[in-house]
Amino acid sequence: MYRQFEEDFDKLRTRLIRMGSLVEEQVEYAFRALLTGNATLADLVIERDDKVDKLDLKIDKQVQRIFALSQPVARDLRLLLAAIKINNEFERIGDYAVIIARLAHDATAQQLAELVGLERITKATYTMVKASLDAFIGSDPELAKHVLATDDIVDTLERELSAAIVARMKADPTTVESGVRLVIGLHNIERIADRATNIAENVIFLAEAHLVRHQQIQGDIAPLESEETGDESPPDDDRQ
Repeated sequence: MYRQFEEDFDKLRTRLIRMGSLVEEQVEYAFRALLTGNATLADLVIERDDKVDKLDLKIDKQVQRIFALSQPVARDLRLLLAAIKINNEFERIGDYAVIIARLAHDATAQQLAELVGLERITKATYTMVKASLDAFIGSDPELAKHVLATDDIVDTLERELSAAIVARMKADPTTVESGVRLVIGLHNIERIADRATNIAENVIFLAEAHLVRHQQIQGDIAPLESEETGDESPPDDDRQ
């Protein structure tokens, strides 16, 4: 019985990592599609969202099965509670990535994104998503705390970039429709950062057995340094 319990937990962790890796790529591709106007890459993000949703359901069902059959306690219970929340955050990040990817089909929105320097917020946000997944994989609460410290940077960038887009719309009324779409997309980028923060909070909960909310972290924690997402071609899509 206990061996089956361990196998179920290993499978759950493996699926969560697969989910996180898939969603991380969705974010990377969505950002790249928007910044370069790559509609083909955007369509790939949209098509793969079904895989994110199916994996989300598999993880939910597996958690329910473990609860029903194993009656977990202590750290095992924390893992299940964190798994439910982390899985939900990944699924929502995937949804936001689809919304952002669709902007790649709007040439004016892509041009506005380039003019205002949208890559600043996409780099910071992608770094948060990647680090939150790495923190979960490595059971690293210290890395998770750096994710929390980066969220304020993304919030500030959203305000600055929204103001810049609005200024462009005022200067050229023909960009209003695309500009509004881009502002909405910008808000969804900020929401991705918020979800990455939630994942980091759950990593801390899992590792240290205490709740962290609204960046209630002690000490001087530095924000993450933004990473390049790379220009390599998307790999063959063979995820299950």
